[in-house]
Amino acid sequence: MTTTRLVAAPPQGLGPRRRRTVLAVCCLSLFLVGMDTTIVNIGLPAIGRDLGGGTRGLEWIVDAYTLVLAGLLITSGAVADRVGRRRVFQTGLVVFGVASVGCAVAPSLGVLVAARVVQGVGASMLSPVALAIVVNAITDPRERARAIGVWAAVFGVSMAAGPVVGGALVSAVGWRGVFWVNLPVIVGALVLSAVFVPESRAARARRLDPPGQVLLMLLVGLTVGVLIEGPRLGWGSDRALAGYGAVLGLGVVFVLLESRRAEPLMDPRLFRRRSFAGAVFGAVVVFVALNVTLLLNTLYLQHVRGMSPAAAGALTLPMAVGATVCAPWAGRMVGQRGPRLPLALAGAFTAAGGLVLAGVDARTPWPVLLCAYLAIGVGFGFANAPLTNTAVSGLPAERAGVAGGTTSTARQVGAAVGIAVAGAFVSDGGGGGLVAGARPGWLVVAGCGVLLVGVAGVAAG
Repeated sequence: MTTTRLVAAPPQGLGPRRRRTVLAVCCLSLFLVGMDTTIVNIGLPAIGRDLGGGTRGLEWIVDAYTLVLAGLLITSGAVADRVGRRRVFQTGLVVFGVASVGCAVAPSLGVLVAARVVQGVGASMLSPVALAIVVNAITDPRERARAIGVWAAVFGVSMAAGPVVGGALVSAVGWRGVFWVNLPVIVGALVLSAVFVPESRAARARRLDPPGQVLLMLLVGLTVGVLIEGPRLGWGSDRALAGYGAVLGLGVVFVLLESRRAEPLMDPRLFRRRSFAGAVFGAVVVFVALNVTLLLNTLYLQHVRGMSPAAAGALTLPMAVGATVCAPWAGRMVGQRGPRLPLALAGAFTAAGGLVLAGVDARTPWPVLLCAYLAIGVGFGFANAPLTNTAVSGLPAERAGVAGGTTSTARQVGAAVGIAVAGAFVSDGGGGGLVAGARPGWLVVAGCGVLLVGVAGVAAG
C-alpha cells in the first residue's frame, strides 16, 4: 500500500525578484551540468595523448558520464520530490565537486572514467531537480513558459559554449583545467541556494522503483555499449547479435514491468499522450544531432585541419551564439503561439547545417563551416524551450521532478547515443579517412533535423 505523507506546500507568493533569483541559481547549476557534457569533447585528443587510448576509450570518457546521468535522472527527481528538492540539489553539487577533483587529478584513463561515473551521479541530482524548483516557484503559465525559455537558453549556451571554454582551457592549462573550472561555480551555487532557494516537496510521497531503475540503467548502458564496441566486435558478429537481442529483451521486460507497477519509474502510459511522447522523442533527436556534431567537429578540426584546441573551440563560437540568441526567443514564441513554429525552425536549421557539413573536405572554406555551425546552434536554441515546456505541461504539477527527470533522461540518452554513433563512423580513423567516415554522421545530423520537423506537428497536438 502506498504511503502518503502530507507536507508543507511550496512557498507561495514569492516576489518577482525572489523568483528571478531562484531561476538564476538553478540556471547556474544547469550551466555546470550542460557545459560538462560537452566541454570534455574538445580535450579528447589531448587526453588521448596524455593517458593513452583510441577512439573507443575516449568515447567512454564522455559516455560514462552521460550514461549514469541518464540512468539516474528520473530516480533523482522522484527522490527530490519526496525528501526535499533543495536538499537533493545541494547534495548533487557536493558530489559533482568531489568527482570533478577526481577527474582533474586522474593518473590513468580508467581512473578518469570512474571519476566521470561519480560526476554523473552528482549531475543527476541537479538538472531535473533544478527544473522542478523553477516549476514550483513560478506558477503562472505564461511566466513559467518564459522562465523555461531562459532555462533552455542557459542550458543551450552551456552545451554549445563547452567547446569554446574547453578549447581555451586546454590550450592554456591543459585538459585537467576543464574539471578544475567547475569548483568555483559549485561553491557559488551552494552558497546562493542556501540563501535564496526555498525548500519544496511533492504533496504526496511516491514510492521508489529499484527494479525499474536497475533495468533502465542496464538498457541504456547496453545499448550505448553495443554502439561503441560494434566496430571492434563486428556488427554481424555473434557477440554483437547477442547484444542486440539483450537490448530488445531488456526493453520488453522494462515496459512490461513498468506497466504493472502502481508507481513506476517511467510510466509507459504517459507516452499515450502524443505531445509528451513527441517532446521526449524530440529531446533524444536534438541531443543525438548535437553530440554527433561536437565529436565529429572536434576530430575534424584538430586531426584534419591541424588546429589547436583553443582555435577549434573558438571556431564553434557561432554555434553558441545561435543557441544563446534563439533559446529565449523560442521561449517567448512558446508562450505566445505554442511549440509548433520554433520546433519546425529547429528542424529546418539543423537539417541545413548537417547537409552542409556532409560536403566538407580538408580544404572547405572557413565561412562555409561557420555558417553550418551557426545553423546547428540556431536549431539547438529553437528546440529546447518548446520540448521542455511541452513535456512538463504533459504531467501534473506535483510530478514536476519526474517530468524533469524524464525529459532530461531523454536528452542524455540522445547525448550518449550521439557520441557512440559518431565514434562508430570514425573509429580510429584519421586524415582523409576521417573525412569520409564522418559523412554518414553528418547525414545523421541532417536526418535528425527532418525528424524534428515531424515532431513539431506531434508535440503541438
